[in-house]
Amino acid sequence: MTSSRVTIAEIAEHAGVSVPTVSKVLNGRADVAESTRVRVQQVMVERGYKRRQPVSRGRVGLVDVLIDRIDSPWSVEVLRGAEAEARRAGCQIVLSSTGGDHSGERQWLDRLAARRSDGLVLVVDEPEPETAEALAALGTPIVLLDPVGGSDPSFATVGATNWAGALSAVEHLVGLGHRRIGVISGNPRLACSQERVEGYRAALGRAGIEADPALVHFGDFLTPGGRRGAAAMLDLPEPPTAIFAGSDMQAIGVYQVAAERGLRVPEDLSVIGFDDIAVCEYLTPQLTTVHQPLARMAAEAVRLVLAAGERGGGPAPRMELATHLVVRGSAGPAPR
Repeated sequence: MTSSRVTIAEIAEHAGVSVPTVSKVLNGRADVAESTRVRVQQVMVERGYKRRQPVSRGRVGLVDVLIDRIDSPWSVEVLRGAEAEARRAGCQIVLSSTGGDHSGERQWLDRLAARRSDGLVLVVDEPEPETAEALAALGTPIVLLDPVGGSDPSFATVGATNWAGALSAVEHLVGLGHRRIGVISGNPRLACSQERVEGYRAALGRAGIEADPALVHFGDFLTPGGRRGAAAMLDLPEPPTAIFAGSDMQAIGVYQVAAERGLRVPEDLSVIGFDDIAVCEYLTPQLTTVHQPLARMAAEAVRLVLAAGERGGGPAPRMELATHLVVRGSAGPAPR
Protein backbone atom coordinates (compact mmCIF):
# COMPACT_ATOMS: atom_id res chain seq x y z
CA MET A 1 0.00 0.00 0.00
CA THR A 2 1.40 3.40 -0.93
CA SER A 3 1.90 6.06 1.73
CA SER A 4 -0.49 8.47 0.00
CA ARG A 5 -3.36 6.06 0.71
CA VAL A 6 -2.54 5.48 4.38
CA THR A 7 -4.26 7.81 6.82
CA ILE A 8 -3.62 8.53 10.48
CA ALA A 9 -7.09 7.14 11.20
CA GLU A 10 -5.96 3.78 9.78
CA ILE A 11 -2.76 3.95 11.82
CA ALA A 12 -4.81 4.66 14.95
CA GLU A 13 -7.16 1.76 14.25
CA HIS A 14 -4.38 -0.79 13.67
CA ALA A 15 -2.38 0.42 16.67
CA GLY A 16 -5.44 0.41 18.94
CA VAL A 17 -5.05 4.07 19.90
CA SER A 18 -6.85 7.36 19.19
CA VAL A 19 -6.17 9.74 16.32
CA PRO A 20 -4.85 12.40 18.77
CA THR A 21 -2.31 9.87 20.07
CA VAL A 22 -1.03 9.24 16.54
CA SER A 23 -0.79 13.02 16.04
CA LYS A 24 1.26 13.31 19.23
CA VAL A 25 3.67 10.63 18.02
CA LEU A 26 4.00 12.36 14.65
CA ASN A 27 4.77 15.66 16.38
CA GLY A 28 7.24 14.19 18.87
CA ARG A 29 5.13 15.01 21.93
CA ALA A 30 6.52 13.76 25.24
CA ASP A 31 3.15 12.92 26.81
CA VAL A 32 2.91 9.49 25.13
CA ALA A 33 3.94 6.25 26.84
CA GLU A 34 7.06 4.75 25.30
CA SER A 35 5.35 1.43 24.64
CA THR A 36 2.54 3.25 22.82
CA ARG A 37 5.01 5.30 20.80
CA VAL A 38 6.86 2.18 19.70
CA ARG A 39 3.59 0.42 18.75
CA VAL A 40 2.39 3.37 16.68
CA GLN A 41 5.73 3.74 14.93
CA GLN A 42 5.79 0.02 14.18
CA VAL A 43 2.34 0.20 12.59
CA MET A 44 3.48 3.20 10.52
CA VAL A 45 6.35 1.13 9.14
CA GLU A 46 4.14 -1.89 8.50
CA ARG A 47 1.46 0.17 6.74
CA GLY A 48 3.97 2.19 4.74
CA TYR A 49 3.00 5.53 6.23
CA LYS A 50 5.34 8.45 5.57
CA ARG A 51 4.32 11.89 6.69
CA ARG A 52 4.75 14.58 4.08
CA GLN A 53 7.61 16.83 5.11
CA PRO A 54 7.33 20.62 4.76
CA VAL A 55 9.44 22.15 2.05
CA SER A 56 10.22 25.20 4.16
CA ARG A 57 9.65 26.70 7.57
CA GLY A 58 7.88 29.77 6.26
CA ARG A 59 4.30 30.26 5.18
CA VAL A 60 2.78 27.85 2.73
CA GLY A 61 0.12 30.37 1.70
CA LEU A 62 -2.89 28.33 2.85
CA VAL A 63 -5.49 29.04 5.54
CA ASP A 64 -7.99 26.27 6.26
CA VAL A 65 -11.62 27.15 7.00
CA LEU A 66 -13.80 24.38 8.41
CA ILE A 67 -17.50 25.27 8.41
CA ASP A 68 -20.59 23.24 9.29
CA ARG A 69 -22.68 24.34 6.32
CA ILE A 70 -22.05 26.35 3.19
CA ASP A 71 -25.67 26.54 1.99
CA SER A 72 -26.84 29.63 3.88
CA PRO A 73 -26.54 33.40 3.44
CA TRP A 74 -24.81 33.48 6.85
CA SER A 75 -22.04 31.22 5.55
CA VAL A 76 -21.66 33.30 2.39
CA GLU A 77 -20.92 36.41 4.47
CA VAL A 78 -18.37 34.55 6.58
CA LEU A 79 -16.58 33.12 3.56
CA ARG A 80 -16.58 36.48 1.79
CA GLY A 81 -14.73 38.08 4.68
CA ALA A 82 -12.27 35.20 5.12
CA GLU A 83 -11.40 35.11 1.44
CA ALA A 84 -10.91 38.88 1.23
CA GLU A 85 -8.45 38.93 4.16
CA ALA A 86 -6.58 35.88 2.88
CA ARG A 87 -6.22 37.50 -0.53
CA ARG A 88 -4.95 40.70 1.08
CA ALA A 89 -2.35 38.66 2.97
CA GLY A 90 -1.25 36.80 -0.15
CA CYS A 91 -2.84 33.49 0.93
CA GLN A 92 -5.55 31.19 -0.33
CA ILE A 93 -8.51 29.68 1.54
CA VAL A 94 -8.91 25.91 1.69
CA LEU A 95 -12.62 25.37 2.42
CA SER A 96 -14.03 22.22 4.00
CA SER A 97 -17.55 21.51 5.21
CA THR A 98 -18.66 18.94 7.78
CA GLY A 99 -22.28 19.05 6.64
CA GLY A 100 -23.21 19.32 10.30
CA ASP A 101 -21.73 15.88 11.07
CA HIS A 102 -18.91 15.54 13.64
CA SER A 103 -17.50 12.61 11.64
CA GLY A 104 -16.73 15.17 8.95
CA GLU A 105 -14.38 16.89 11.41
CA ARG A 106 -12.39 13.70 11.85
CA GLN A 107 -12.05 13.12 8.12
CA TRP A 108 -10.87 16.69 7.64
CA LEU A 109 -8.41 16.38 10.52
CA ASP A 110 -6.91 13.28 8.97
CA ARG A 111 -6.33 15.08 5.66
CA LEU A 112 -4.89 18.09 7.44
CA ALA A 113 -2.35 15.99 9.34
CA ALA A 114 -0.81 14.94 6.02
CA ARG A 115 -0.02 18.50 4.90
CA ARG A 116 0.78 21.96 6.20
CA SER A 117 -1.45 24.97 6.81
CA ASP A 118 -0.67 28.47 8.05
CA GLY A 119 -3.75 28.49 10.28
CA LEU A 120 -7.17 27.05 10.95
CA VAL A 121 -10.43 28.98 11.25
CA LEU A 122 -13.15 26.79 12.76
CA VAL A 123 -16.75 27.84 12.07
CA VAL A 124 -18.30 24.82 13.76
CA ASP A 125 -19.85 23.81 17.06
CA GLU A 126 -17.25 23.47 19.79
CA PRO A 127 -14.96 20.60 18.72
CA GLU A 128 -15.34 17.25 20.43
CA PRO A 129 -12.60 16.59 23.05
CA GLU A 130 -10.81 14.10 20.78
CA THR A 131 -10.85 16.53 17.87
CA ALA A 132 -9.65 19.41 20.08
CA GLU A 133 -6.77 17.32 21.37
CA ALA A 134 -5.75 16.28 17.88
CA LEU A 135 -5.87 19.90 16.69
CA ALA A 136 -3.65 20.98 19.56
CA ALA A 137 -1.17 18.25 18.68
CA LEU A 138 -0.80 19.66 15.15
CA GLY A 139 0.77 22.84 16.52
CA THR A 140 -1.06 25.02 13.96
CA PRO A 141 -2.65 28.36 14.99
CA ILE A 142 -6.41 28.02 15.49
CA VAL A 143 -9.22 30.57 15.81
CA LEU A 144 -12.85 29.78 16.58
CA LEU A 145 -15.44 32.01 14.96
CA ASP A 146 -17.53 32.48 18.10
CA PRO A 147 -21.04 32.94 16.66
CA VAL A 148 -21.25 29.14 16.43
CA GLY A 149 -18.11 28.25 18.31
CA GLY A 150 -17.55 27.44 21.94
CA SER A 151 -15.69 29.26 24.65
CA ASP A 152 -12.78 26.86 25.28
CA PRO A 153 -10.06 29.16 26.70
CA SER A 154 -7.33 27.27 24.84
CA PHE A 155 -8.63 28.59 21.51
CA ALA A 156 -8.46 32.13 20.20
CA THR A 157 -11.93 33.42 19.33
CA VAL A 158 -13.55 36.17 17.31
CA GLY A 159 -17.15 36.94 18.22
CA ALA A 160 -19.70 39.70 18.51
CA THR A 161 -21.39 41.52 21.38
CA ASN A 162 -24.30 39.07 21.52
CA TRP A 163 -25.62 40.22 24.90
CA ALA A 164 -25.61 43.89 23.96
CA GLY A 165 -27.19 43.19 20.59
CA ALA A 166 -30.05 41.23 22.14
CA LEU A 167 -30.51 43.92 24.77
CA SER A 168 -30.91 46.61 22.10
CA ALA A 169 -33.42 44.52 20.15
CA VAL A 170 -35.68 43.80 23.12
CA GLU A 171 -35.41 47.34 24.48
CA HIS A 172 -36.63 48.55 21.08
CA LEU A 173 -39.66 46.29 21.38
CA VAL A 174 -40.32 47.43 24.94
CA GLY A 175 -40.14 51.02 23.72
CA LEU A 176 -42.88 50.20 21.21
CA GLY A 177 -45.15 49.12 24.05
CA HIS A 178 -44.68 45.34 23.91
CA ARG A 179 -44.86 43.37 27.15
CA ARG A 180 -45.39 39.82 25.89
CA ILE A 181 -42.10 39.31 24.04
CA GLY A 182 -40.84 35.89 23.00
CA VAL A 183 -37.30 34.80 22.13
CA ILE A 184 -36.02 31.98 19.92
CA SER A 185 -32.28 31.44 20.26
CA GLY A 186 -29.94 28.75 18.91
CA ASN A 187 -28.42 25.62 20.40
CA PRO A 188 -28.36 26.15 24.19
CA ARG A 189 -24.85 24.62 24.39
CA LEU A 190 -23.42 27.55 22.46
CA ALA A 191 -22.17 30.62 24.28
CA CYS A 192 -23.67 32.97 21.70
CA SER A 193 -27.13 31.41 22.14
CA GLN A 194 -27.05 31.83 25.89
CA GLU A 195 -25.73 35.39 25.64
CA ARG A 196 -28.61 36.42 23.38
CA VAL A 197 -31.15 34.99 25.82
CA GLU A 198 -29.37 36.70 28.73
CA GLY A 199 -29.54 40.03 26.87
CA TYR A 200 -33.26 39.43 26.28
CA ARG A 201 -33.84 38.76 29.98
CA ALA A 202 -31.79 41.80 30.99
CA ALA A 203 -33.90 44.08 28.77
CA LEU A 204 -37.11 42.72 30.29
CA GLY A 205 -35.71 43.12 33.79
CA ARG A 206 -34.77 46.73 33.19
CA ALA A 207 -38.36 47.40 32.10
CA GLY A 208 -39.81 45.63 35.14
CA ILE A 209 -41.25 42.83 33.01
CA GLU A 210 -41.08 39.32 34.44
CA ALA A 211 -39.69 36.81 31.93
CA ASP A 212 -42.18 34.04 31.11
CA PRO A 213 -40.43 30.65 30.61
CA ALA A 214 -43.10 29.73 28.04
CA LEU A 215 -41.79 32.54 25.83
CA VAL A 216 -38.17 31.30 25.80
CA HIS A 217 -37.30 28.77 23.11
CA PHE A 218 -34.05 27.36 21.76
CA GLY A 219 -33.76 26.30 18.13
CA ASP A 220 -30.94 25.73 15.67
CA PHE A 221 -30.42 29.20 14.13
CA LEU A 222 -32.14 27.81 11.01
CA THR A 223 -35.62 28.42 9.57
CA PRO A 224 -37.19 25.21 10.98
CA GLY A 225 -36.13 26.23 14.49
CA GLY A 226 -37.87 29.57 14.02
CA ARG A 227 -41.01 27.84 12.83
CA ARG A 228 -41.11 25.49 15.81
CA GLY A 229 -40.55 28.23 18.35
CA ALA A 230 -43.09 30.58 16.80
CA ALA A 231 -45.74 27.88 16.52
CA ALA A 232 -45.31 26.89 20.17
CA MET A 233 -45.60 30.48 21.39
CA LEU A 234 -48.50 31.45 19.15
CA ASP A 235 -50.42 28.40 20.43
CA LEU A 236 -50.33 29.79 23.99
CA PRO A 237 -53.56 31.09 25.56
CA GLU A 238 -51.79 34.45 25.79
CA PRO A 239 -49.43 34.57 22.79
CA PRO A 240 -46.64 37.12 22.41
CA THR A 241 -47.12 40.35 20.50
CA ALA A 242 -43.46 40.36 19.48
CA ILE A 243 -40.73 37.76 18.90
CA PHE A 244 -36.99 38.32 18.98
CA ALA A 245 -35.34 35.64 16.83
CA GLY A 246 -31.71 34.81 17.56
CA SER A 247 -30.93 34.68 13.83
CA ASP A 248 -32.41 36.10 10.65
CA MET A 249 -33.03 32.59 9.33
CA GLN A 250 -35.17 31.85 12.39
CA ALA A 251 -36.96 35.16 11.85
CA ILE A 252 -37.93 33.90 8.39
CA GLY A 253 -39.52 30.89 10.11
CA VAL A 254 -41.49 33.27 12.34
CA TYR A 255 -42.69 35.16 9.25
CA GLN A 256 -43.87 31.89 7.69
CA VAL A 257 -45.85 30.77 10.73
CA ALA A 258 -47.39 34.22 11.12
CA ALA A 259 -48.52 34.20 7.47
CA GLU A 260 -50.02 30.72 7.82
CA ARG A 261 -52.10 31.97 10.76
CA GLY A 262 -53.25 35.14 9.06
CA LEU A 263 -51.15 37.39 11.29
CA ARG A 264 -49.72 40.58 9.82
CA VAL A 265 -46.16 41.72 10.50
CA PRO A 266 -45.85 44.11 12.29
CA GLU A 267 -49.52 45.03 12.88
CA ASP A 268 -50.33 41.78 14.73
CA LEU A 269 -46.84 40.46 15.48
CA SER A 270 -43.56 42.35 15.57
CA VAL A 271 -40.40 40.45 14.62
CA ILE A 272 -36.71 41.27 15.11
CA GLY A 273 -33.82 39.09 13.90
CA PHE A 274 -30.09 38.86 14.47
CA ASP A 275 -27.23 38.85 11.89
CA ASP A 276 -28.36 41.33 9.19
CA ILE A 277 -27.79 39.02 6.24
CA ALA A 278 -28.71 40.24 2.76
CA VAL A 279 -32.12 38.52 2.72
CA CYS A 280 -33.42 40.95 5.38
CA GLU A 281 -34.00 43.65 2.78
CA TYR A 282 -35.93 41.28 0.48
CA LEU A 283 -38.52 40.24 3.05
CA THR A 284 -41.91 41.94 3.25
CA PRO A 285 -41.78 43.92 5.42
CA GLN A 286 -38.03 44.35 5.55
CA LEU A 287 -36.63 42.79 8.71
CA THR A 288 -35.49 44.87 11.66
CA THR A 289 -32.43 43.04 12.95
CA VAL A 290 -29.23 43.21 14.97
CA HIS A 291 -26.25 43.68 12.69
CA GLN A 292 -23.20 41.63 13.49
CA PRO A 293 -20.25 42.19 11.14
CA LEU A 294 -19.88 38.62 9.89
CA ALA A 295 -17.48 39.39 7.03
CA ARG A 296 -15.26 41.49 9.27
CA MET A 297 -15.32 38.83 11.99
CA ALA A 298 -14.12 36.21 9.52
CA ALA A 299 -11.44 38.58 8.23
CA GLU A 300 -10.21 39.16 11.79
CA ALA A 301 -10.10 35.40 12.36
CA VAL A 302 -7.86 34.94 9.33
CA ARG A 303 -5.68 37.86 10.43
CA LEU A 304 -5.32 36.37 13.92
CA VAL A 305 -4.21 32.93 12.74
CA LEU A 306 -1.62 34.44 10.42
CA ALA A 307 -0.38 36.79 13.13
CA ALA A 308 -0.16 33.89 15.58
CA GLY A 309 2.09 32.01 13.18
CA GLU A 310 4.45 34.97 13.10
CA ARG A 311 4.21 35.80 16.81
CA GLY A 312 4.62 32.30 18.21
CA GLY A 313 3.24 31.42 21.65
CA GLY A 314 1.32 33.48 24.17
CA PRO A 315 -2.23 33.53 25.53
CA ALA A 316 -5.09 32.90 23.13
CA PRO A 317 -6.61 36.28 22.18
CA ARG A 318 -10.37 36.84 22.42
CA MET A 319 -11.99 39.52 20.28
CA GLU A 320 -15.56 40.85 20.30
CA LEU A 321 -16.82 43.17 17.57
CA ALA A 322 -19.69 45.58 18.15
CA THR A 323 -23.28 44.90 17.09
CA HIS A 324 -26.00 47.48 16.46
CA LEU A 325 -29.72 47.51 15.75
CA VAL A 326 -30.87 48.14 12.16
CA VAL A 327 -34.46 49.43 12.22
CA ARG A 328 -36.60 48.53 9.21
CA GLY A 329 -40.28 47.67 8.97
CA SER A 330 -40.94 44.48 10.93
CA ALA A 331 -41.36 45.96 14.41
CA GLY A 332 -44.22 48.27 15.24
CA PRO A 333 -46.35 49.41 18.17
CA ALA A 334 -47.93 46.71 20.32
CA PRO A 335 -51.51 45.97 19.22
CA ARG A 336 -54.17 47.29 21.58
